[in-house]
Amino acid sequence: MDAAPRAEAPQPAPARRGRFWQTAVGVGISAAFLYWSLRGVSPAAFLLEIRSANIWLFLTSATLATFTFPARAARWRIILGARTSAVRWTPVWHATAIGFMANNVLPARAGEIARAYAASRLVGLPFAASIGSVAVERVFDGLVVMLLLAFAMTTSHFATPLVVHGRSVSVLASIVGGVFILALMFLFVLVHTPQGGLTAMAVVVRRLLPSRIAGALLRITKSFVDGLSVLRAPRDFFLVIVWSFVVWFINAAAIYSGFLAFHVPALPITSALLLQGIVAVGVAIPASPGFFGPFEYFSIVALGLYGVGPTTAAGFALGTHIGWYIPITAIGLWYLARSGLSLHDITAGEAAA
Repeated sequence: MDAAPRAEAPQPAPARRGRFWQTAVGVGISAAFLYWSLRGVSPAAFLLEIRSANIWLFLTSATLATFTFPARAARWRIILGARTSAVRWTPVWHATAIGFMANNVLPARAGEIARAYAASRLVGLPFAASIGSVAVERVFDGLVVMLLLAFAMTTSHFATPLVVHGRSVSVLASIVGGVFILALMFLFVLVHTPQGGLTAMAVVVRRLLPSRIAGALLRITKSFVDGLSVLRAPRDFFLVIVWSFVVWFINAAAIYSGFLAFHVPALPITSALLLQGIVAVGVAIPASPGFFGPFEYFSIVALGLYGVGPTTAAGFALGTHIGWYIPITAIGLWYLARSGLSLHDITAGEAAA
């Protein structure tokens, strides 16, 4: 394939050193979070939790988690397809699987760049357009996850009342829900009047920031706005929102199936929405490939709000995480091999980006 010459170019020594330190720091962070997650948990009791899991519910959880990725591909196709009507679902799905596999095996969330790079090779779009579309996806993910988290907080009854700076968490969650609505309105306006928004932002940042930083920030913002501009059709904008909710409701169903598989005491349905919101924030911390450590720690924190013991919570967190990790990693490696690309190509494309 025409990607081969680019992949053969060796990475410069500073890039290799940077990747080494990214990996080392990520592994250290993961190890620390795993230690905090399992501290005080009896190994014998933990292994008993794992062995006593319901295998069918465990497989159901893993299957549902894997189905979130085709749903993501369907949403991504809408964003990419707004630029051209020739985008087919199959190459977008392959690029999606490759990207999330790369997140599981490469450090520093390299899967986001890998997914954009794979799409540029498999779909035939410019790399800049691909990476802009990934950024748009992440914004919608963040908004939807925070809205569902706010809903869970306002409707859940925790083991102990949660108060932050004298305010009930449910009140704060209501504020978050309001911010979601405002943010969605702002995005809709920005999609339809991008130049006005960029001009207003340029005036503000150039007054507040040094010229070099302001210029870089404006370039990044322009790239993001260009990505948003593909959603000018109200139908596309609406469908991206719908698919975003589909992705995260399937993910919540996978979490709740995991609760049942690992015999977590009966919890409200909204507990899965709360856990996925807390974990989504937690795994943003740079860690080792696959987010091992932060995933477990923040899952245990979330379940602790409902009074679930650390041993049961740890069994759910690590067992479910492994069950989710394996399928998409195997699928992504399979499509990577079939595409003619390699992890070398992916990392070379990332370094060039």
